[in-house]
Amino acid sequence: MKPDIKICGLKTLEAVQRAVARGATHVGFIFFPKSPRNIAPEAAADLAEPVRGRVKIVAVTVDANDEELDDIVHLLKPDILQMHGHERPERILHVKALYGLPVMKAFSVREAVDLDPVDRYIGVADRFLFDAKAPAGSELPGGNGVSFDWNIMASLDESVDYMLSGGLNKDNVGLALASTRASGVDVSSGVETAPGVKDLGMIDAFFDAIAEAGSVRA
Repeated sequence: MKPDIKICGLKTLEAVQRAVARGATHVGFIFFPKSPRNIAPEAAADLAEPVRGRVKIVAVTVDANDEELDDIVHLLKPDILQMHGHERPERILHVKALYGLPVMKAFSVREAVDLDPVDRYIGVADRFLFDAKAPAGSELPGGNGVSFDWNIMASLDESVDYMLSGGLNKDNVGLALASTRASGVDVSSGVETAPGVKDLGMIDAFFDAIAEAGSVRA
């Protein structure tokens, strides 16, 4: 089965269109002021509209309050809300009831113990995303260009449907898919020439690497 592919932190129409043309299943827009990939809901809506219905539009937030989510949902009309902060299960249930949207809960991982809280979210979050824990000094929960030991994912309950993120690029995405049960991958910094600056050639190379990995497994 082909993996879902999410290109995240998009800020230009050219990058959105190239991602979709190459086979992205999800496009992500980040609403977190500290991120170099931060975008206003109005701008994200303009970028998403030409590809709406062809891919899943994901709104990525970090401990956003209801007022912030109201603006994002009203303007962007996302298909999925990705919660990348310290949101508790109760918060996720509240948000799902408020907006009627599925929620993907992100976890920051460095070692096996970081997966312990996942059990509390099974049956609450609709999908999971596992990203590398931020290095010391970073204020960003994701998009730091670092990875983690994917072998620890084997300890997860097999019922957990998840995307893998963290330091993925054209050189390691094939191994990431082969080493885990991830049903999808999420890339941001791995297709950038600088933080927040997507490169069309790097997007192409990322998709080429996934296609090559798939043909090898087949």
